Formats: sequence, C-alpha cells, structure tokens
Amino acid sequence: MARRRQTLFAATLAVACVIAPVANAAPPRGAPEPVVFDAAASVRLLGAQVVPHNLDFDGTTVGGLSGIDFQPRTGEYVLISDDRSEQNPARFYTARFGVDETGVGPVTFTGTHPLRTPDGAVYAPKSLDPEEIRADPWTGDYFWSQEGERTETVRADPSVQIARSDGSFAGRLPIPNNERMQPAAGPRQNLALEGATFAAGGALFVTSVEGPLLQDGPVATTASGALSRITVQARFGPLLAQYAYPQEPVFAESRPEPGLGINGVASILAADPIDPTKFLVLERSFVFGVGNKIRIYEADISAATNILDAPLGDARPVAKRLLVDLADVGLPDIDNVEGMTWGPRLPSGERTLVLVSDNNFADQQRTQFIALAVR
Repeated sequence: MARRRQTLFAATLAVACVIAPVANAAPPRGAPEPVVFDAAASVRLLGAQVVPHNLDFDGTTVGGLSGIDFQPRTGEYVLISDDRSEQNPARFYTARFGVDETGVGPVTFTGTHPLRTPDGAVYAPKSLDPEEIRADPWTGDYFWSQEGERTETVRADPSVQIARSDGSFAGRLPIPNNERMQPAAGPRQNLALEGATFAAGGALFVTSVEGPLLQDGPVATTASGALSRITVQARFGPLLAQYAYPQEPVFAESRPEPGLGINGVASILAADPIDPTKFLVLERSFVFGVGNKIRIYEADISAATNILDAPLGDARPVAKRLLVDLADVGLPDIDNVEGMTWGPRLPSGERTLVLVSDNNFADQQRTQFIALAVR
C-alpha cells in the first residue's frame, strides 16, 4: 500500500510540474481578448431518451439529475441527483443504456446509494446542494461537488467530497479561500461550485464555479458576459492554479418582465484524458418567457493567467471557442441540461458526448439523456 501511495504521489507531482509553467505565466498588460482555437470539430446529434417523470427506483424518486459520468470498466453511468435531501436523502444512481449510431437506448437504472456524512448518517434536508459527480479513474471512488448555501442567516461553504461506491464518506478536498462564503465575498447563492472533472489521467481535479464571485463583478446580462473561475488542484488536494473563464452574455431578453435571464457554467469535462490544459465547458442559460440555451465550448487554459486567491486585475482569461449549440443539431426540445460525459467511441472513430437534463422535479420539465457524436 505504501509503495502504491508513493507511485500515485509521484504521478501527481509530475503532472503538477507540467502545469506549473501555465500556472505561473506572467500577466500581460491590459485585458486582451481570449485566443480562439484554429480547428473546428464537427458535432452531430445521435438521439435522445426521456425517463418517465417521477420514476420510482428502489424507493426513491428519480429526478434532479445534474451530473453524469461514464465508467468504461463497467459500462455503467453514474448520476448524481441535486435533491437537497428533500424528496429523498441526497443520493447517486448507476444506470445502463446503449449509445450508438441509432441513438440512445432505453435507460435502465441499476443501483442507488445515499451520500453519507463522515459519521455515516444521511444528509439532513437542505444541508447540501449536490451538482457534479466523477468516477475516479484510479480508485473507482466518486468525487462530487456541492454548492453550499448563502442566505441572510446561513453561510455554508461549497465543497468537493469523496464517496466510496456504497456512498460512504471517504474524504474531502480543500477549496480556494476565495470560494468560501464570506459576508461580502465568495460565491453567490446557487452560483457556486458546480462543475468538476478529472484531468491528466486522474492526477488533477478541476472545478468551476457557476457564476462570478461577488468580488469578481456582476453576473451575465444581455448586454455583457461575466468572468467566473476554473480551479486546478492535485487529486490529493493541493491547489495549483485558478483561471478566469469568460462567460457569454444572456442570449435573449426575458418577457414580459425584463432582466430575468441567467447564464452560467453547469459542467466541465476534460477534453482529452491526458492533456491537462483542454476542457469542454457547458454554459447553460435560461430566460423566463423564452426558454433554455445550451452551448458547449472548448476551453484552453495554457495561455491564461494564474489568479489563485488573487483578484482578477488584468488577468488574461481562458481561451474558448464554440463546439456546439444544441439549437443547431436538430434537437426538438432543449431542457435544463446540466451534466456531460464522454461515452463509448463509435465504430466511425467519433467520440460520443452524453448529456443529461435536470428536471428540477417539476411536472413541466423532463429528465432527458442526449447523445452527440464528436469528430
């Protein structure tokens, strides 16, 4: 066990050395526009599958699915519900469904486990807000994010926690000080730590906040975008870097009352299992009276300025370019898509990108699985 632990540490240290030049790049003068990538990938819709509303599985109500991750070793998907222990105790599911040229096959749920506190209890109602889940490629444990809480009477920090396959508590990662809930700083309510992904073969863990921190400026509007943050840390916890991510403006004005639209980062995913600098970022926008817009961007942190626990200043932001807007692939209905994962590769060589929507346990929304082919 000691030798294995030393090997894992050495691997993490090696990747940290690779990313160090990126993290310590000197900030340029001014505030340059993000660099865009040269080549464009092609994306097409394979199909979608809707799960019945309020489906009962093992005594729980399936819904609020805000995170998804494919596990190649088992062929299963793991999904986290953002139920704040109000419908049932906070939990995750495992499921199987086919993804191929013909689309998405029927979804079969295979298991569910409650997430547990360090003392083995289930979480009390409204004591957490689960968002993203990732299977550790080294151990099979689950790393999951939760947003914390900010109200007039409560300030609870967001967190990244580790659960074993049975839901039992296995650990917690540190978060940057600037992502803690302070009276006039830190994340906004419900715009906190959301996206999460392993990178560099599992040696790094990367997270994203949904919206700008209070100290980083206003949220996105129809007139302007916003700057949120992406954080890179070693899988064992040490924080390595943080970068400004430029969010798009809200895509349309709400109606009949203006100013009721939002945009934010709902998920982040390593674009390549080895490259520690390339990611997919899912921006989800909702506008009252109009609907949803889901855009996925390719993001590159290699030339961005490290702003770990520092103000934005004139930092160079992450480079990004649009990979796909779901409105452009022929998907008839676009709901509240929040989670994404790479699925199985197609015989054509294309990668599949699998998305899931969070129905918020609402009658008018759907739990939908969507598969895209990416070349």
